[in-house]
Amino acid sequence: MQSDNIIFSDYLDKFIANLQQKGKSRYTIIAYKKDIEQFLGFLAKKQFESINEVKKETISEFIADLISNNYTKKSASRKLNSIRTFYRTLKEEGIVTINPALDVAHPRFENNKPRVLSRLEYRALRDFARSDKRTYAIVELFLQTGLRIGELATLRLSDVTEKELIIKGYGKNQERRIPLNKLLSQALQDYIAVRPETQENHLFITKNQKPLLIRNIRNIVDRCFREVGIQNVKVNDLRNTFIAHQLAAGVPLAYVSKIVGHKRLSSTEQFLDLIEQEQAPSQYKLNEL
Repeated sequence: MQSDNIIFSDYLDKFIANLQQKGKSRYTIIAYKKDIEQFLGFLAKKQFESINEVKKETISEFIADLISNNYTKKSASRKLNSIRTFYRTLKEEGIVTINPALDVAHPRFENNKPRVLSRLEYRALRDFARSDKRTYAIVELFLQTGLRIGELATLRLSDVTEKELIIKGYGKNQERRIPLNKLLSQALQDYIAVRPETQENHLFITKNQKPLLIRNIRNIVDRCFREVGIQNVKVNDLRNTFIAHQLAAGVPLAYVSKIVGHKRLSSTEQFLDLIEQEQAPSQYKLNEL
């Protein structure tokens, strides 16, 4: 069986080389490689001795297995596209004569794509928010950490350090720590400097020195959207923007998933077919924080 694994590995190497020759981006190649490694691992478990033995039923079984293991139908559909591309390459190389993945139906799903801000929207939102230190700190937190609105509302002063943000665990969500870049750290310190002195420990407070509630935060951000003319967008779409652009910037999928607190890797994977490497501004990169 060891020699068979080497053969399957050779197929993957040929596939990657073909993508490189076609000028595919580094990010695209990484995404394809991960999908095909997973598929070939499935074939190894099924003890296939030749790639030519694989039929459409096997690929259908692989897709069904993904869905049964909590992958979304959208993620499974994207992986099927990767397998089709993989077999197309093998056919071009004369390794197989047919592409069995073409006869496998995509899982049906509602195509509700996460809303991701464009570069222009991203810049306009930040520029408008700068006029108020509290608003700017809130917007920057969403855009550069991918926080949930409930997490932002419960932040305490003690959760903010010079280099990281501490998100306390709640329910089934475990505590996590998010690195802060210099711009975000400065935005938070600028807000804290003008924050009224009070016994209230919540990071964000109202003028009456009460905790800023979720509805208050939503109203603040929605006002920013209206003022700069960003339409069909919700507060959670700032979290989507963070995730999408982190992945597009080449940050590892598992690391992004950990930073945003996804329970399943498949929740992060759904963003893969939304993005292209060219869309990611450099200030989004976590590895530069």
